[in-house]
Amino acid sequence: MPTTEHRLIQQLSQLVGTPSVSSTDPSWDEGNRPVIDLLASWLADMGFRTEIQPVTEGGGKANLIATRGSGPGGLVLSGHTDTVPYDEGRWQSNPLGLTERDNRLYGLGSADMKGFFPVAMAAAASFSETALQQPLIILATADEESSMNGARALAAAGYPKARAAIIGEPTSLVPVRMHKGIMMEAVHINGHAGHSSNPDLGNSALDGMHAVMGDLMAYRGIMAERYSNPLFEVAYPTLNLGCLHGGDSPNRICGQSELHFDLRLTPAGDNNEVREDIRARLQQIGRDRGLDIEMRSLIQGVSPFEQDASSELVKLAEKLTGHDAIAVAFATEAPFLQQLGMETIVMGPGSIDRAHQPDEFMPLDQIQPAIRLLEQFIRHYCL
Repeated sequence: MPTTEHRLIQQLSQLVGTPSVSSTDPSWDEGNRPVIDLLASWLADMGFRTEIQPVTEGGGKANLIATRGSGPGGLVLSGHTDTVPYDEGRWQSNPLGLTERDNRLYGLGSADMKGFFPVAMAAAASFSETALQQPLIILATADEESSMNGARALAAAGYPKARAAIIGEPTSLVPVRMHKGIMMEAVHINGHAGHSSNPDLGNSALDGMHAVMGDLMAYRGIMAERYSNPLFEVAYPTLNLGCLHGGDSPNRICGQSELHFDLRLTPAGDNNEVREDIRARLQQIGRDRGLDIEMRSLIQGVSPFEQDASSELVKLAEKLTGHDAIAVAFATEAPFLQQLGMETIVMGPGSIDRAHQPDEFMPLDQIQPAIRLLEQFIRHYCL
């Protein structure tokens, strides 16, 4: 086994074995600081200047900014250090123990996306004896799988900055230049309860919710006309009615109801504008029916992302990979790095189809191609 690959597997084994679940469920949520400290130690040994940026009070969740070289340009290689929760009983092997079988490396976060860090470090190590003309920055973030507060903290701080950024999410080494955004919203209706024998004794929050759901379903068609993009597999924005709660008895007029929905917008639209458009429509329903209808966000949304097809980074990525840049439905930290002024793409080893499920794996045959590919980007942007 080549020394580089042996070292990479050892590093990935340690990363997978260091739990760092982030979740909106407090019973699952934990810090990522042990992973950050591990990466900081390795990168410091490689000659990188390391800065740990606290994301939560006390620093239990943190970002790592590791820099080698200096200058106004350069390249960021970025990944998130957290994983989703897991069901150990559904795995064929220990999710927190890296297991090699069938030419694959199995383990929680092996593809999404702890596996990117050893690959990025191996590519950087190829230039350990070379003076960089522009900086190489390896960035590790917190909480991508839940709040994206790590990336939000970077955007708020205004750094790091470079000419280009590659986020190593698993894309099977195909460059991604566009993805949908995500919003999760709640609609709460306060009606008036009463005896079911006489509708005039109350004002049904479920009847009102029926009107709300119908309007949201009609709004899907409006969004499809306004914001469709044929580059996406699902060309139009999606609006999913996810869960509904309301009422307490079949013989009582429903006094309260609540709906939660998920909306994934293409880059043709703006999250805030769409949210306000929906809010205005729901308020009109409330006025028409004499109901109190409120809408609130369940999460901080992630904006749609698009990197121009003619940009230097996209053109270079297409040339080096032999693949046209594509659009995907899942959201990433790309909008936040793009806010910092960097051309940004999403591209890394492994498949998103294996993420967030039992027996997640990194294909061994993508590791060396990924290293060679990142070496070419480093050579272009840092030498």
